Amino acid sequence: MSEQQASSGTTAPAAAQSPERSTGHLYGVGLGPGDPSLMTVRAVEVIALADVVAYHSARHGRSIARSIAAQHIRPDHIEEALVYPVTTESTDHPGGYRGALDEFYEAAAARLAAHLDAGRTVAVISEGDPFFYGSYQHMHKRLAHRYPTEVIPGVTSISAAAARLGTPLTEADEVLTVLPGTLPEEELTARLSATDSAVVMKLGRTFPGVRRALERSGRLTEARYVERATMAGERTGAFSDIDADSVPYFSVAVVPSRIATAAEEPDPVAADRGEVVVVGTGPAGPRWLTPESRGALAAADDLVGYTTYLDRVPVRPGQRRHPSDNKVESERAEFALDLARRGRRVAVVSGGDPGIFAMATAVLEVASEEPYRSVPVRVLPGVTAANAAAARAGAPLGHDYAVLSLSDRLKPWEVIAERLRAAASADLALALYNPGSRSRTWQVAKARDVLLEHRAPDTPVILARDIGGPEESLRTVRLTDLDPAQVDMRTILLVGSSQTRRVRRGDDSEVVWTPRRYPER
Repeated sequence: MSEQQASSGTTAPAAAQSPERSTGHLYGVGLGPGDPSLMTVRAVEVIALADVVAYHSARHGRSIARSIAAQHIRPDHIEEALVYPVTTESTDHPGGYRGALDEFYEAAAARLAAHLDAGRTVAVISEGDPFFYGSYQHMHKRLAHRYPTEVIPGVTSISAAAARLGTPLTEADEVLTVLPGTLPEEELTARLSATDSAVVMKLGRTFPGVRRALERSGRLTEARYVERATMAGERTGAFSDIDADSVPYFSVAVVPSRIATAAEEPDPVAADRGEVVVVGTGPAGPRWLTPESRGALAAADDLVGYTTYLDRVPVRPGQRRHPSDNKVESERAEFALDLARRGRRVAVVSGGDPGIFAMATAVLEVASEEPYRSVPVRVLPGVTAANAAAARAGAPLGHDYAVLSLSDRLKPWEVIAERLRAAASADLALALYNPGSRSRTWQVAKARDVLLEHRAPDTPVILARDIGGPEESLRTVRLTDLDPAQVDMRTILLVGSSQTRRVRRGDDSEVVWTPRRYPER
């Protein structure tokens, strides 16, 4: 059958066969990235034994898959060109773009089913790998449960792009993220910020948005461009040098292995690239780490922080770690800023949110003085201990609330007590940080007594310890029953207002919540 006949949807008459002949076999055949010599031996074998060779194409009728496999397609092969009704243009189909494609896939599957029912073997050929953004998978969903099926993997465009660049994609424990360029720009930015290495597929018209996402995530200088890998017209280069108007659909952005590229840089430190980023790691581990913070930690030359918080950050080859005690915040900040002055990219690691009783203040205080005024400093937010504990309990901070530290190491207890009275008399819910330690054992009892001057004895108090960590515990007690012996430095206290409710639900779980409406006085 000619390509013209196949495109019209007609099929060759079935060969003479007995009524008992079983159905044909369906193959999804990956052809690799474009160079016919990169087809697997199995792919060539399957095309040779097939009665029908099917391939997808746009309305112009040219099929990249067919061009790759052309030397293996015989005159006696029945060809089925599955021509998309739309690609990126609009459609007047009543179901819209998705409706038009779904109708096309159903019709295409029916055409192939007719061959399979007639006992013919059908090979649906696909550039790259059939299950990696491949058109074949839409036939697979509709046919594989009805007919014997085998999928032949192929070399992906990702592998071809990395090979053409001569740069590893991942090394050691690095994570590779594969992204379609059609994602919203904000989503691309977040995912590029969070990963070690990345490949962005489906460029073409998405190129400007992908470029902005790479720039906003700080990855543009690392990104490489590969067009038509292993095909005629192949082009590679720095992504930032590419003209958007020249970019076809069959191109990818590659953000390669940081470990590999760092090893290639003869001078990884330049005086004008130094900065300090204060990173909030959240209350526990990586589950509550933001994508931006992940990216900053991965991109840093040096990590500076309290040992407990540094231990939450994965060890990366080439990074220097500078742990210290939790009582030397100013010295830690000065050390980080000195590193940045010498051109190092420094991440100061802080628990929770760095701006809440944490390292952001210490860094900015030192950075406001000479000789550090010109050192770039950024602060990245993190999930706070108060918000994490509140979420576990329900919504005890659902209305106005105040945040206080019970530590009298940096301010006198008289100030703490005065602020407690002010917040309690204003009927604010409270988040109390640093309630106790080995050397501070009396503050919780004093705080309880101050609060009882303004708050009912049965006011709910949540004792949240190590939220998100391996020793997580959450208890709710009455204010009058708050026992200082049950509180340590890893505990945060959430104290309800007069409106806070403690409710036992139908599944026997307990929730604590503060209504957003406040009664009129």
